[in-house]
Amino acid sequence: MTVNFAHTIATKELLQEVFLGINAQSCPIDFNFHMHTVHSDGRLQPHALIEQAITFGLKGLAITDHHSISGFQAAQAWLEDFRWRNPGVSTPHLWSGAEINASLLDVEVHILAYAFNIEHSSIKPYIQRRIVTGADYEATNVIAAIHAAGGIAVLAHPARYRKSHFDLIPAAAELGIDGAEAFYAYNNPSPWKPSVRETEQVQILANEYGLYATCGTDTHGLTILQRL
Repeated sequence: MTVNFAHTIATKELLQEVFLGINAQSCPIDFNFHMHTVHSDGRLQPHALIEQAITFGLKGLAITDHHSISGFQAAQAWLEDFRWRNPGVSTPHLWSGAEINASLLDVEVHILAYAFNIEHSSIKPYIQRRIVTGADYEATNVIAAIHAAGGIAVLAHPARYRKSHFDLIPAAAELGIDGAEAFYAYNNPSPWKPSVRETEQVQILANEYGLYATCGTDTHGLTILQRL
């Protein structure tokens, strides 16, 4: 599938179209939907992350700082200024993003929120730089809040939790989650490469439950091509 980025805008609909075409080769050179900056627990400044994205020729990305959009906002401002100063230079699409802690089947999981309206009241409790508590912490309410803000909800690294992804993905699907992070490097190999067994298992589950299979490096270090 070919997406014409030259004549589209960075909307939820575009991201849905992109997610339909994600495969094992999509990350980290074409797309990367899981990265952290100094605005949560990463080491990259937002502008440095975007500079790398431009250098490597990414088509699209999301910054998913924990419970924060300030890194995304700083990156967006820098990117807009770069485009103004460098007309004609190819730049990636940047979607809003955040990584949100939630309770699912009585274990803590992380839910990635994408392409949401950062001003919407439903998302506000989840972007205050802290983990929410009470009913807001339940996965069903996190997913509902992301949807209310016009966004897409994805279960991050499904095979990293205390409960099996064979249990968590069906449970998340029942609550209305949109996708699962299928292409993920659990052992942090260099160069980055999705873990074969877990990727295959998550892909099968995503297909069974009608979910997007997404990808991301979960960058916390100084290069967007690796996790650490």
